[in-house]
Amino acid sequence: MEVIRVERFLQIDRRIIFAIITVAVIVSLVVRFELPIPASEPVEGIYRKIESLPEGSHVMIAFDYDPSSKEELQPMAIAFLHHCFSRNLKVIGMTHYPGAPGLAEQALTSVASQYQKKHGVDYAFLGYKPGSASLIINMGENLYSAFPKDFYGNDTTTLPVLHGIDSLREIDYLFDLAAGTTIETWIAFGKEKYKFELGAGCTAVMGPDMYPFLQSKQLTGLLGGLKGAAEYEALVKKKANAVSGMRPQSVVHVIIIIFVILGNVFYFISKRAVHA
Repeated sequence: MEVIRVERFLQIDRRIIFAIITVAVIVSLVVRFELPIPASEPVEGIYRKIESLPEGSHVMIAFDYDPSSKEELQPMAIAFLHHCFSRNLKVIGMTHYPGAPGLAEQALTSVASQYQKKHGVDYAFLGYKPGSASLIINMGENLYSAFPKDFYGNDTTTLPVLHGIDSLREIDYLFDLAAGTTIETWIAFGKEKYKFELGAGCTAVMGPDMYPFLQSKQLTGLLGGLKGAAEYEALVKKKANAVSGMRPQSVVHVIIIIFVILGNVFYFISKRAVHA
């Protein structure tokens, strides 16, 4: 009798598993509960760097992603902007991605308005420009040559927020939010040549490939996927989309782990029963 029950569990219809996971996701979205979100060392590296910058320091954010990566990277951008504006840092945004300007402008303007920050004075958005490596080299030599106009068509030489910033050499910190290979490009053609400090955020699938750059100190820190975004939100005390997104993700992971454990336990029970 016990063997029959074990065999039934091992042959459970996968649709039942899918139904359980669906219900778990719905419940975790409806029922709000707090999860412990301790920050990892790579995430704390970025947090500590921003905390160490004096007021008025210039931070450049490269919004190098498009709507396909929005769910992972946009929460990072918003949490990072909260941190920068709360510290009264000067923020300069730009992007290598033609699909990014709308997302970048939305993040910048929405967070800046919460801190009464003014465009051109406290932050600037330079917009999109093609070129990748050549654009980075151009910015490293002369920022105004690379971006004569900002996203809104203003002459960049007239923006107070850019005063004292002639090139990437004067940037106090650069943070790249990447959905592709731009982190490597910033390192090879920017950081190594112009000696600025670099941090990054990336999609979860890219995270493991970035750890050699952390170990070599070419990156001061890294936010990896939704988990990294949630950890940063918790650090800056602005729990929002990333923390909310971690609830269903964590619940589903727990359910999958339980099924894996039970499957292995029942498998060995069935084998033992057969040989008994």
